[in-house]
Amino acid sequence: MSEQDNLALAELLFPNVTTTPEEMEALYPVRELPEGAKVTRMAPSPTGFMHLGNLFGAITDERLAHQSGGVFYLRIEDTDQKRAVEGGVETIIRVFQEFGLPFDEGATIDGDNGKYGPYRQRQRAHIYHTYAKDLVRRGLAYPCFCTEDDLAEMRKQQEAEKANFGYYGKWAVHRDMPLDQIKENLAAGKEYVLRFRASGDGIQRFKLKDLVKGDLDMPVNDQDVVLLKSDGIPTYHFAHVIDDHLMGTTHVVRGEEWLATLPIHVDLFRALGFKIPKYVHTAQLMKMDGSSKRKLSKRKDPELALDFYRAEGYPVASVKEYLMTLLNSNFEEWRLANPTAELDQFKFTTNKMSTSGALFDLDKLRDVSKNTIAMLPAEKVYEEVAGWSKEFDPQLHELLTRDQAYATAIFQIGRGGKKPRKDIAVWSEVKSYLDFFYDELFVPGGDYPEHTSREDILAILEGYLPLYDEGDDQNAWFDKITNLGVSLGFAAKTKEYKQNPDAYKGHVGDVSMVLRVAITGRTNSPDMYDVMRILGKDRVVERIENAINRIKSK
Repeated sequence: MSEQDNLALAELLFPNVTTTPEEMEALYPVRELPEGAKVTRMAPSPTGFMHLGNLFGAITDERLAHQSGGVFYLRIEDTDQKRAVEGGVETIIRVFQEFGLPFDEGATIDGDNGKYGPYRQRQRAHIYHTYAKDLVRRGLAYPCFCTEDDLAEMRKQQEAEKANFGYYGKWAVHRDMPLDQIKENLAAGKEYVLRFRASGDGIQRFKLKDLVKGDLDMPVNDQDVVLLKSDGIPTYHFAHVIDDHLMGTTHVVRGEEWLATLPIHVDLFRALGFKIPKYVHTAQLMKMDGSSKRKLSKRKDPELALDFYRAEGYPVASVKEYLMTLLNSNFEEWRLANPTAELDQFKFTTNKMSTSGALFDLDKLRDVSKNTIAMLPAEKVYEEVAGWSKEFDPQLHELLTRDQAYATAIFQIGRGGKKPRKDIAVWSEVKSYLDFFYDELFVPGGDYPEHTSREDILAILEGYLPLYDEGDDQNAWFDKITNLGVSLGFAAKTKEYKQNPDAYKGHVGDVSMVLRVAITGRTNSPDMYDVMRILGKDRVVERIENAINRIKSK
């Protein structure tokens, strides 16, 4: 069509659009930021499902922005109403709040925060229509009247010819439709979508540097993709390009599965006259399935959903710590050298990001979580467990909050020092870790050392009762246990027993184990001196007496 026809078509399709791209630019001035500052965004769709990939990318976004003195914002890409669910936006905001990602601006529960909104795409229709009209005026967009049946038939023909799927070249049947025919179709009430006139011909190529993948050499886009659907709502391709430009996004972080769409987006940026942002295509999250790797699946892998970590009780710090080991290959080395440093003190860089699939391992996450929890102060552990149990384990919550000082003392056992205990990986394990501290949860045990006779078990328990003094320090406490054992024929040291086992009934560890089982009901527990001190003399004595009675009654 001629330039005059293009102008006429633009007025025909968008009679109510009176704004120009220049006026839009004036509403969204260039951000005033320090040199080198990065502007990143998290732009999820409100589908109600927030997954690990969202968090993987969001941590990258947040670090790039805040390490450089830039801006990290939240945009809701809600143009696809078929996938949107009620409460989806609230879910997005809640999850990011729970994972401690501080947005500088963007969508909030109460509306928007920032000067570059609206931050919800469905509220920005007038902006997209302004640019759509301009593309039509310049001959870079046109109406396509193909029906679903037409497109299905086209795909069949492409399959038969073994051609690439899509709307391009000879398959772009409405690309050069005369203005008169367009008018006739519109007058007849035919529905249409607005398509982009791609610049590629299937042969041309372009080069672009990705900050993770390195130098890319890709075909120039030849697909006449849809810009506006029949209801006037923009597609993701069109909307996010305009939004990233107007909101001043400097770095686009997204999963490598989006690489195939990069030619479309670069073509759109250039057609609209926008500066192309820097791209950061992160590696896909993979897991081992037998002897092979595969992508984490929503259907197969519960650990893909972020709500999984919340329900299991993984501390946010643990999940973020582990993801950082996947994001930057030098993080673990840094952590070893800086065991108590805050996560945001680590210098994050795209140069250390994996170019291939990042292998996600729940066992490794558990190990990281144990380390993370071991470094937390007892007061912080109490706070987090109390918060988690309020929603997921009301009984535990009631017990912990009944006496905060008592619960905190339990969490203090083995904490601090160069080698803190690492008993807890997730908050859902806390109840089984400390159940013997609460009479409501305590289950008496009977797994005494197999080589210790019934008579010796009774002798240990009955002999210890008059010796126990809760005022003893740890040395005096242990000396009494050792001396009792020696008097009953047990070696004072394990080494002595191993050197001459026939000379002893066992060693002091067996004596301690008998007391441990009687008092805690288990063979594995935190330091017994601390356990007994927290339980208090009355309960220690009562449990030993009950254990004696149980043994005698058998």
